Amino acid sequence: MTSKLCYIAISSPLALMLAFAISAGAQTYNPADHTDPINLTPLVREARVDFYNLNYDGALARFEAVLKANPQNPMAVDYVLTTIIFRELYHQDLLDTTYYAHNSFLSSKRDVPVPDATRQRIEDLTKRAIDLCDRQIHNNPNDKNAYFARGYARGMHTAFITLVDHSYISAAHQGLTARNDSEQALRIDPGYADAKMAIGIQQFAVASLPRFLRIMVGIAGLNGNKEKGLQLLREAAAQGVVTPVESRTALSLFLRHDARYPEALAVERALAEQFPRDYLFRLEVANITKDEGNGPAAIATYKAILVDAAKPGYFFDPRLHMAYFGLADTQRGQNDISDAANNYLQAAAQPTCSDWLRRRAQLNAGEMFDLLHNRPEAIKQYQQASAGGGDQSQADTARKYLKTPYAGK
Repeated sequence: MTSKLCYIAISSPLALMLAFAISAGAQTYNPADHTDPINLTPLVREARVDFYNLNYDGALARFEAVLKANPQNPMAVDYVLTTIIFRELYHQDLLDTTYYAHNSFLSSKRDVPVPDATRQRIEDLTKRAIDLCDRQIHNNPNDKNAYFARGYARGMHTAFITLVDHSYISAAHQGLTARNDSEQALRIDPGYADAKMAIGIQQFAVASLPRFLRIMVGIAGLNGNKEKGLQLLREAAAQGVVTPVESRTALSLFLRHDARYPEALAVERALAEQFPRDYLFRLEVANITKDEGNGPAAIATYKAILVDAAKPGYFFDPRLHMAYFGLADTQRGQNDISDAANNYLQAAAQPTCSDWLRRRAQLNAGEMFDLLHNRPEAIKQYQQASAGGGDQSQADTARKYLKTPYAGK
């Protein structure tokens, strides 16, 4: 798999409009002056609330209705595209940012089996949005909304091919075009705050890449600046209409990536308070707390999530294996080996668990059972993690420990 941000009044446009004053000249920042009017409509706002509570099916139904009523508006297409992409990423366990808060996902061997129909719809919607924007820009080269919508579609597609296909070269170039579109929207309207998100992400991401990797993906001449990227994300979070939550999500992720845990936690806790039934925001608070080194607090947070998940209807489609896996990892770090083993097994047993994460959990459970000197159970878990068919990213390590018991930590 994203930071998701202090979104003032997703359900109250009046509060949104009044919230931001530009001190110089006592002028009021009016978001309606810097966005496509469709973004302020009641149905779009309702759909976005569903989206941020992970009710992807509910959000999609509303966004499809918006698109049906506005078939020539590329933002209407973008909303449907984004919902389908994020629903698929969620079901593939790619929105647990532990996967890419560090750089390990760059070398991942994971195969992500996206259904052909879903992949084709993502490609069709991306093309449709870009084609609509191209026509609008051809008719009006100063159409800031079309530039933003085109960059947004390209940015969403970039996220998809990066996390699903590991297509880093294509993603790098597509991400650059998304940034160029956003920069053009800002040239036309410097107050177009939503356009700052793509630029901020690019600034931080490029600055984080080793030079040799930038050469490999063909963007050697492109410079980045982490602090400038973070500042642009903060500005998009504060004044944007479309991207505040996404910008805060990216902000939290980048701060976590750079081990700036107190700042990342402040952003993520605000998101979790705003959307307490968003399973991912709650999970991310626990993940960052774990990374910060506060094991006992992280364990308590994971357990609180599991308690709430047991309440009927509290979360939409909670992927409980994520919480069990994070809890087990934290217990492992606290040398609570027995509980860690049990919770890795709990993660692997969840019906929603992807094959990739299930085999990771089985491998880790095997390691814990080796430390507990329960070799028969360890062998059982290694055999499951290395079984033929499905995900094979853990197979080599599991086969290694089938021959020689794990003795590390």
